[in-house]
Amino acid sequence: MDVHNAFLHGDLAEEIYMSPPPGLRQQGENHLDCRLHKSLYELKQASSQWFAKFSEAICSAGYIKSRVDYSLFTSKRGESFTALLIYVDDILITANDPVRITATK
Repeated sequence: MDVHNAFLHGDLAEEIYMSPPPGLRQQGENHLDCRLHKSLYELKQASSQWFAKFSEAICSAGYIKSRVDYSLFTSKRGESFTALLIYVDDILITANDPVRITATK
């Protein structure tokens, strides 16, 4: 599964400012910087902020983060076992119950 625009979902913990793109400034405007409230792809924090947001959401859904591999999340409910493996913005979902895969998506 591919998460579209994944890095744009991360919340920023610190104040980050950027210059507006060339065509965005209005004539006579002297405002030089814009404060970011969400992450952008070019930021060095983008991937870690996205992963933190994903981890929080998936753990609140009952998944447990592996202590051996930080990108592996598992869930066991009765006889059903589901595993998620995340790499950048791609997620591999596998389970012994197809209903759980659909529910996870």
